[in-house]
Amino acid sequence: MKAQDSAIRMSAIAPRIVGPGSAAAAGTLPAALGVLLFSFSFPATSWALTGFGPWTATGLRGAGAGLLAALYLAAVRAPLPTRRQWPGLLVVAVGCVLGFPLLTTLALRMSSTAHSAVVIGLLPLATAVFAAWRTGRRPSRAFWGAALVGAAAVIAFTLLQSHGRPSAADCLLFAALLVCAAGYAEGGRLSRDLPGAQVIAWAVVAALPATVLTTVLALPAEPVHPGAKALVGLAYTAAVSQFGGFVLWYRGMAAIGVPRASQLQLAQPLLTLVWAVLLLAEDLPAAAPVTAVVVLVCIAVTQRARA
Repeated sequence: MKAQDSAIRMSAIAPRIVGPGSAAAAGTLPAALGVLLFSFSFPATSWALTGFGPWTATGLRGAGAGLLAALYLAAVRAPLPTRRQWPGLLVVAVGCVLGFPLLTTLALRMSSTAHSAVVIGLLPLATAVFAAWRTGRRPSRAFWGAALVGAAAVIAFTLLQSHGRPSAADCLLFAALLVCAAGYAEGGRLSRDLPGAQVIAWAVVAALPATVLTTVLALPAEPVHPGAKALVGLAYTAAVSQFGGFVLWYRGMAAIGVPRASQLQLAQPLLTLVWAVLLLAEDLPAAAPVTAVVVLVCIAVTQRARA
């Protein structure tokens, strides 16, 4: 009888012992995969720019993603979002579907992929700030300390590369990370009520009128030379950067929280640096290895700190 009572007590506390860890692991994997997929976005955008203008590339990217999202929503028979959810979805649409792609595409016309990737490395800290503001949660001091060190490393790297003076491209990238951080935080909050795939799908569909109009106006105004590389880059940004990657990203944020998930994105600039060298033959900045070590340490600390 005592053994039976002990077994009952153990079965009762087992979910509390393994549950949180299992949930964290299940959330970390899709978030990390999302970061990996996003790390190819800048090289893919650079490829797209070899055949399309920045406004055309942005419009086609959003329109293509909107078509995929509409097909997905129809296939799963997703119900319409509630009136309470639409304001948040519009924030995601403006920040992640319209603002970030356009601003970063314009910046990539003036800056290298490697430099742009490191500037956008400030995105995790900005996302954590927006998330804390929107949800009212306050991450621990260790979390904020590690995040600030990672951000400082990125800023130092950026200033070193631009000789101490932010360029016009840096200003565009800074604006891009702010609007994207707002979209990430809002999308992570919405993913508690909606599946992550539906959050980005409805946001992309909501942006369709703007992306289609942009495409219609930009196509005749910008030169078009659709080579194989440009088409591959455009297809990737539409199918993965604008839709598929977000499905995994928002699923991960819903499971482990926006602040902790956003710090995984500190690895994205480092991965993009590698792809910039391998896919675009860009020169690797001399300070990249040092920045890589600092950022990886920050990721380890933020993932261990209780948010």
